[in-house]
Amino acid sequence: MSPKLLIADDETGIVEIVSSYFQGLGYQTITAADGEQVLSKVSCDPDLILLDITMPGLDGLSVCERIREYVACPILFLTARVESQDKIKGFQAGGDDYVVKPFDLEELGARVEAHLRREQRRQFSGNVRFFGELAVDYTARTVTVGRKSVNFSRREFDIIELLSSHEGQVFDRERMYECIWGYDGGGNSDTIMEHIRKIRIKLSAFGLEHLIGTVWGCGYKWNT
Repeated sequence: MSPKLLIADDETGIVEIVSSYFQGLGYQTITAADGEQVLSKVSCDPDLILLDITMPGLDGLSVCERIREYVACPILFLTARVESQDKIKGFQAGGDDYVVKPFDLEELGARVEAHLRREQRRQFSGNVRFFGELAVDYTARTVTVGRKSVNFSRREFDIIELLSSHEGQVFDRERMYECIWGYDGGGNSDTIMEHIRKIRIKLSAFGLEHLIGTVWGCGYKWNT
């Protein structure tokens, strides 16, 4: 799904230009002309908010203070103010960045993309482990080597997840089967051998078949 931006500014021309620019990049945009409208529209769950400081009624700083406890997305202030004290107030209110008017649309787009990428990294931090060139993303359930995706079946990934998240620990076939299929699984532990064989074939294309080691008479483990 494309990112959703809430754009708030009392200057209609700026809102139209900025909204049109980001729509052209594939973003969804919601617009507001003052602080009260921001409060009423923030429930749309935006991925990022572009917030003018000098709006009538509730200004951008007040709006940011009101919503920050309930909104985790990045908030970028749009402002003509450039004094350091103004920036400090904005950061203290909960803002993440300043974009000074007049601004270049491409620079604004780059700043927005950078903040959204940072948010994605935060969401998935701790859910990815790296083993040299190979990365296992436990949230997305994907395996990549460098920039190339390696396709594994559901059960193959389950085995990779079990072994790689317990690096160096030996699992016998019976225990692996119980962990992945459960006690009520309709097969038997011999199926583990076949899945391991298929995983190694796919990893061997990158010279990484050694990551799953066999401990003879005991079972399998994840090597580094």
